[in-house]
Amino acid sequence: MNFSWWFSKKIALGKNSKNNLSSIIIRISQISVALGLIVSLVTISTGVGARKAIKEKLADFNGHIIIKNYNSNTSLNSDSLSIHQKFYPKFPQVPEIVHVQAIANKSGVIRTKENFSGVIFKGVGTDYDSVRFQKFMIKGSFPKVNKDSIIDEVLLSKKIADEMKLDVDSSFVMYFIQQEDMKPIYRRFKISGLFKTDIKNFDDQIMLGDIKHVQHINRWDSTTVGNFELFVNDVEKIDPITDKVQSNISYNLFAESATATFAQINDWISIFDKNIVIILFIMLFVVVINMVMVLLILILERTHSIGILKAFGATNWRIRKLFINYALFIMLPGLIAGNIIGLGILFIQKYFGIVKLPAENYYLSIAPVYFDINYIILLNVGALLVSAIVLLLPSYMISKITPAKAINFR
Repeated sequence: MNFSWWFSKKIALGKNSKNNLSSIIIRISQISVALGLIVSLVTISTGVGARKAIKEKLADFNGHIIIKNYNSNTSLNSDSLSIHQKFYPKFPQVPEIVHVQAIANKSGVIRTKENFSGVIFKGVGTDYDSVRFQKFMIKGSFPKVNKDSIIDEVLLSKKIADEMKLDVDSSFVMYFIQQEDMKPIYRRFKISGLFKTDIKNFDDQIMLGDIKHVQHINRWDSTTVGNFELFVNDVEKIDPITDKVQSNISYNLFAESATATFAQINDWISIFDKNIVIILFIMLFVVVINMVMVLLILILERTHSIGILKAFGATNWRIRKLFINYALFIMLPGLIAGNIIGLGILFIQKYFGIVKLPAENYYLSIAPVYFDINYIILLNVGALLVSAIVLLLPSYMISKITPAKAINFR
């Protein structure tokens, strides 16, 4: 039998009716452990959740990777590319690519009796992943794009629709300018649905419709498109997959990741990781200081018992292990309570979305929650291990206690 483990469990879990200073300190320590774990769980889950949610929004709306003409300028309009590419419609050379779709952009102006607004018409075809887009839909339905005929249904952002006083089933006129003759080309569209991403870059200027409109306006044939949008199986690995894509396409094409396209937003997202590390360090520091304080109080309170144990032949190391185990046993109620309360708060937020965020600042309207069992286990085990290691230092006081003086200690 492990004496240190058995004895520490006995005194830690045994009933103690004494209402002394040490019991109060122990309760305070347990509360601090619980609060530290709650804050850490909420910080990690919401921080990682926000990072993933924003990345997925950026990538799912605009493609994880974009393949375009290498000499593409900074214009909002797409350059022309042939749809006959070795990576379309499948990309077998890069198995991480799960979907490829062709699109084409054309800038124009929506005009109504009340207002006008410059927008980018994003033309999509039958290969467009409308299922992935459903998360952004708030009203209506996705345009029924087909191969045989051109349709006039479009998706408009709710922000543009509100500014233009339009709604589902409303119609409007949009005109496009051709660079060659500078003559406007008019098209009438009908709104089939409204979307909202909470990302200013998209909600302020993007409209989705049939790619054949862009092809007709640009005088392209049906085999000419603007760009290709690629989707990967893991949004966290976009950059290395982009490198693989670049090495498997022709020299006149350029692959750009969503992290590069929206570099400023991704730099802002990276701050989340730094904040998480700082908060975790502070919480761990507070927990460790509390546990060190508790162990010192326990050693002073149990000096008499230490003397008796030494008189019976217990070594300093065995008694030190006893008190370290004792302190860790004290942590367990705090860890259990912290997990229950912390995970409870996160579950409520995940399924009820109580905490709201200003979308114009955070690109999200609801604080997201991401659960990862690995993070939760590592956080709990890490708190116990670090505390156990740090507690070795104050436990050295035991070696200074002699049996004769300890037994007479009151």
